[in-house]
Amino acid sequence: RNRLKSKVRLMVSGSAPLPVPLYEKWLEISGHRLLERYGMTEIGMALSNEYDSDRAPGYVGVPLPGVSVRLSETTNDIHNTLLECKNESGTISFNKKANKNTQGELLVKGGGVFKEYFNKPEATRKEFTEDGWFKTGDMCEYVPEKNKFRILGRTSVDIIKSGGYKISALQIETVLLAHPDIRECAVLGIKDEVWGEKIAAVVVLRNGAEVSLDKLRDWASDKMPKYALPSELKVVEDIPKNAMGKVNKKELAKSTF
Repeated sequence: RNRLKSKVRLMVSGSAPLPVPLYEKWLEISGHRLLERYGMTEIGMALSNEYDSDRAPGYVGVPLPGVSVRLSETTNDIHNTLLECKNESGTISFNKKANKNTQGELLVKGGGVFKEYFNKPEATRKEFTEDGWFKTGDMCEYVPEKNKFRILGRTSVDIIKSGGYKISALQIETVLLAHPDIRECAVLGIKDEVWGEKIAAVVVLRNGAEVSLDKLRDWASDKMPKYALPSELKVVEDIPKNAMGKVNKKELAKSTF
């Protein structure tokens, strides 16, 4: 730990959301607070925590120089801008003062954004707004208290719509991963006639451990809102991942439920 602390200047996390328990364990092992940032193949690196700023687990910081971001709400294919933030030569500015947390789909514009998918004009058109913003497909939240953005998950699989609430599967996963008997987990939205979607947790347990749905809900009841508690639990031996270490939640839902 001392050697890592003295010899390594910076450790960075990316490619997938960093669970809080992993962030805290890495700090304990290495003495380093992992620097989180956000990017995609289509846009390069877009947001990052600053090297000398406070780092909060789950937050990806602010736009990098030359990058502008929007939080947008879409109704009938019309994008309504909730908040816009840009970084011009290191100076961060907003289109309006944000007095409360603001959530919306993350849109990005900047010199690093790709021009087009090769020989796929229709696919390219669908990924951009009419005024040239790239639609990342990720739900994002700006938190004024920390002056940082955080990713809530893919709108297609990580945002669960249940009983009128929009619930981040990633935030539930972060809580469940802190359970002493859970080694891995994936939280899914499963279609439900009453609630629209119900929250299902797929977990891999540590050797010899046993966890029931009732006990899990009881353990998590003071760690998340009642409406975010899982209503279904599946214990599996392994959660399949792709080459990037990411879970294909649509395939997992098909194979598990």
